[in-house]
Amino acid sequence: MKKKYFITGGAGFIGSALVRHLVKSGQKVLNCDKLTYSGDLSTLKEICNKSNYKFLKADIIDKKKIRKALNSFKPDIIINLAAETHVDRSIDDPNVFIKTNIIGTFNFLTECNKYFLRLPKKNNFKFIQISTDEVYGSLGKKGSFEETSPYRPNSPYSASKASADHLVRAWYKTYNFPAIITNCSNNYGPYQFPEKLIPLIILNAIQEKNLSVYGKGLQVRDWLFVDDHAEALKCIANKGIPGENYNIGGFNEQKNIDVVKKICLILQKLRPPKKIKNYRDLIKYVEDRPGHDFRYAINNKKIKKKLLWTPKLDFNSGLEKTIEWYLQNLNWCKKILKKKKYKLQRLGIAKYYE
Repeated sequence: MKKKYFITGGAGFIGSALVRHLVKSGQKVLNCDKLTYSGDLSTLKEICNKSNYKFLKADIIDKKKIRKALNSFKPDIIINLAAETHVDRSIDDPNVFIKTNIIGTFNFLTECNKYFLRLPKKNNFKFIQISTDEVYGSLGKKGSFEETSPYRPNSPYSASKASADHLVRAWYKTYNFPAIITNCSNNYGPYQFPEKLIPLIILNAIQEKNLSVYGKGLQVRDWLFVDDHAEALKCIANKGIPGENYNIGGFNEQKNIDVVKKICLILQKLRPPKKIKNYRDLIKYVEDRPGHDFRYAINNKKIKKKLLWTPKLDFNSGLEKTIEWYLQNLNWCKKILKKKKYKLQRLGIAKYYE
């Protein structure tokens, strides 16, 4: 059944993957994005001229623009991916994270609830809030996060996302607003902004620059290929139950240092270095960032059992596919870095309160 999707943050990494997936499957999509440093419309060039796709430049904090867009487009499904997402940036300056992730979500929820109340038929409408496993805090060596795990955020980023999730839950409980919350593990894949771990290591390695690793690199993350995440979100839009939470994980736990070493190994095969013998020689251990969570792991049994979704790509295959994409799209990376006037540097070390 064809539906109308209102996607916020649809020019970002996960958002653009979702928009591409939905448009290609024939759904009508309105992509709303304010185009911050990490938003890039070139990620949507393959679908930008499709008749079932429209773009709106707007901030979710802008109630008037959001209200006008909702009343005009009349969506069946709203998926909120609009957020500031980089932990290191939140350490350097948390202000924008509070503004976008908390105040923005509040404003957006307010308008979406008003829109919902005006609908003559309410049964088909859903609001899906996209969150992160980082709201749960840090795990020890064993166990995994479940939908019932308590929220214990440890960074300004995860605290702002936790706040947004609590607002969404409150709107469901207080106003019977048909909302769903999803918590995903670390995403990776094509078009990820170059300051994130995997593309950062790839790009620095091929330039034969130091590959900075926090601490000893023993932090563990569960990795989810971005296209698998997009399919999970479409599945939740179709089958998910309002009021429920769904954890979306790739079931691919990896130590950060092992991810870096795997990237080096694959690059060694695909694009051998020119000035050094081995990319692994570039690895440099640096001071850990403040409040760095030790381990995240997602238990995704609920979405597998209830909605019959499972990730398709294992980490090794997904990583090689991702590296190949970056090697074939270096011009995209150069344009992004030049356009945003951004340098591939280490973030998350600023003394915010000094």
